[in-house]
Amino acid sequence: MRTDLETRLFEAVDAGFDAQVAFLSELTSHPSIRGQEQSAQTFMADELERRGFDIDRWQIDIADIQHLPGFSPVMGPYDDAINVVGTHRSQTKTGRSLILNGHIDVVPAGPLEMWDSPPFTPRIADGWLYGRGGGDMKAGLASNLFALDALTACGIAPAADVFYQSVVEEECTGNGALACLARGYRADAALIPEPFAEHLVTAQLGVIWFQVHLKGLPTHVAYAGTGANAIEAAIPLIAALHEMEHRWNAAENRTDDYAHMDHALNLNVGKFEGGDWTSSVPAWSIFDVRMAIFPGQSIDAAKAEIEQVICEAARDNDFLRNSLPEIVYHGFHAEGYALSQDSSAKAQSAIAALDGAHRATTGQTLEREAITATTDARFFGLYADTPALVYGPRAEAIHGFNERVDLESMRRITKATALFIADWCGTEDL
Repeated sequence: MRTDLETRLFEAVDAGFDAQVAFLSELTSHPSIRGQEQSAQTFMADELERRGFDIDRWQIDIADIQHLPGFSPVMGPYDDAINVVGTHRSQTKTGRSLILNGHIDVVPAGPLEMWDSPPFTPRIADGWLYGRGGGDMKAGLASNLFALDALTACGIAPAADVFYQSVVEEECTGNGALACLARGYRADAALIPEPFAEHLVTAQLGVIWFQVHLKGLPTHVAYAGTGANAIEAAIPLIAALHEMEHRWNAAENRTDDYAHMDHALNLNVGKFEGGDWTSSVPAWSIFDVRMAIFPGQSIDAAKAEIEQVICEAARDNDFLRNSLPEIVYHGFHAEGYALSQDSSAKAQSAIAALDGAHRATTGQTLEREAITATTDARFFGLYADTPALVYGPRAEAIHGFNERVDLESMRRITKATALFIADWCGTEDL
């Protein structure tokens, strides 16, 4: 039997669901790729202000965060990196505080002709909303906000402070979430509705981004044998990195959360540039790499091995052994995080509250999952002594063509989130 509060909250979510889908459609229409998040953040700030939240909107200053654990190096200016936080202040402060975190930035859409419909013109078909960022993770931003709306519609508010965060940089550094910590935002728990199919994320990998810069010896292609091809020289280096990837995935190197996975750590060459002219032996090349690490695996030790592998492979090249590659770190310097390893009473209580909310919503036990990606959860769990619950709707083709989110799944997440807030924070009359 549902409690009276469960029934009222569920009915409130249902009553507001058309507005929630319209909100998600509008938010998804903002092409908030890195550096272009401002219009989406303005929309978020306006929506929060309209609901009575205290608004904090600021430009991230590298000087405020570069000395902090978890900082990731950046390339280029930060003049356009804007965070938005809306704060609900409780009158009674009898409950436990909460951060509702989500990221506004999305990855590039890629060739537009590969989409069935324009990526920033959201469309709804067969219960799915299609569009870049609809799943990852604007549906989560919507579920956080409309869960709070459901409480308001029932005439109640959280009996603890709640900080609604819309951050940038999750897709490349995580520095947006780090900037929130630097600004002083703390709570007893954090909820991040990333799109992992209504499962609770128990562990996530760390991620390292780096570039490899190679030099060659240019010459006319007619005399190619007298030159050194900086593009072809990259091939054995990439092969050596994949051999390292295989070693890192060996059973003896896996942590408990990933013991059942043969290949949790993935190396990806995500970008390649090089050369200046088709009939010239290329004098330079640059390739960008993403490599994952296990929770507890040292970033510094991983970097040292990456550098050793690249240099040893380069020494097999007649030209590169005297002109070793340059390795440049930028973007993710992310440690792994395992909620499963947090045995604190606070973490166990938060998990239990979410389990109860999920069970009341779906009639099923909350499934646990170790993921092979990273999220902003690490900042709260590793650097702020705050259990971070990653729990969001079902989405497909994130980072791919025709990204889409299951709207009924978003509805369930919104209901469960509303129940979780009511349980975790307690409630007070408006």
